[in-house]
Amino acid sequence: MPSKEIIELQNAIRATHGCESWWEASVKAEEKFEGKTVWSGIVEVFALVDHPKAKRAYAWTYRDGDQNRTTVVLKIPPVDSPQSAVKVAIASKGRQKSQISIDKNEGH
Repeated sequence: MPSKEIIELQNAIRATHGCESWWEASVKAEEKFEGKTVWSGIVEVFALVDHPKAKRAYAWTYRDGDQNRTTVVLKIPPVDSPQSAVKVAIASKGRQKSQISIDKNEGH
């Protein structure tokens, strides 16, 4: 029987990408920036059922302050591994924070 976390990740895949998935593997991934670890954890690999663009997705949860957050990244170039999924997600989050900063500054 799948763990509660796997089921929650499958629910997130279903909610964000509109398809079912099958768990395939757990892979340790780590992302470093300027010699420091910025993220380290387990990425779950899922096979997607009838998704129009991707055959796999990478998903994980992480703690953000006092909340758990879930990230799902499709295996679509340039994403080709759990490691690259983490890298793309971190870069995307950084761009979002930059955009929020810009938006706030424009409001003044």
